[in-house]
Amino acid sequence: MAGRAQIYLVTPPFLSLDAFGDVLAELVDSVEVACVRLALASADEDEVLRAADGLRAVCHARDVPLVLAEHFRLAGRLGLDGVHLPDGPRRVRAAREALGANAIVGAHARASRHDGMTAAEIGADYVSFGPVGASGLGDGGAAAHDLFAWWSEMIETPVVAEGGMTLEQVGEIAAVADFVALGDEIWSHPDGPLAALRAFAARLG
Repeated sequence: MAGRAQIYLVTPPFLSLDAFGDVLAELVDSVEVACVRLALASADEDEVLRAADGLRAVCHARDVPLVLAEHFRLAGRLGLDGVHLPDGPRRVRAAREALGANAIVGAHARASRHDGMTAAEIGADYVSFGPVGASGLGDGGAAAHDLFAWWSEMIETPVVAEGGMTLEQVGEIAAVADFVALGDEIWSHPDGPLAALRAFAARLG
């Protein structure tokens, strides 16, 4: 199923609400981005609301979907395009019921083929696996290249690769993933996020 992988951008867990909108606008104006995930570490509802308001304006002006990590009941209220669930298939049905048929519901399945298949079967729009490289994502167990290769051959639901990827790993995984989710890979890059994002995009062909 997979062809040329597209970029799925994940926000930093901590960000300056006043400045980040301009940063995001520069990135999506410079490099083609298929989706943005608002993934704040904060559980403060007011902070999530303010961040969502600012980033929604940036993304929707450019026809880029914006999904919210974790808080699916907030996503609909905020006029966002969907939710990314970090706990596999457990809340896919509840999120779909809350958000409706047209919303994006994605599920992170770590490196579990079983959890990924379950999420896809009950209606997830995409399944993500990771970390691919060294990362604190999930339980730390790496998602192997073979998992993505099998998925892209056998399962129609789009697959996202994420977590701790190097340029070399992105180049390798691009042939067997529909999307490559980039977060800390660009935000912590010494050359800055724009230069880093352009470098990763070049590896996607």
